[in-house]
Amino acid sequence: MSESMIGILYIVGLFALLWFLMIRPQQQRQKKHQEMVRNLAVNDHVVTAGGIYGTIVKVKEDSFILKIADNVRIEVLKHAVSQKRDSESG
Repeated sequence: MSESMIGILYIVGLFALLWFLMIRPQQQRQKKHQEMVRNLAVNDHVVTAGGIYGTIVKVKEDSFILKIADNVRIEVLKHAVSQKRDSESG
C-alpha cells in the first residue's frame, strides 16, 4: 500500500469513529425525545427545558398548554418539554 492510501484509510477510520461515538448517539437521543413528545397527552406531568414543572391541559399543533399552579396556565413549544414525570413524583 502506498502512503497516500494509508492516509486516506486513516481519515476514513477517524470519521467512522467520530460517527459511532458522537453523531449516531445524538441522533438516537433526538429520535427518542421526538417519540416521547409525540406520545404526550392531556394530564401528563412534564418538565420543560427551563425547569418548569407542569401538567398538560391542552395539546395544540406546535405547543402545549401547561397548568403550573392553580389558575396559572402557560403555553410552551412542544420541543421545549424535556421530560415526562411519573404522576406519583412531586
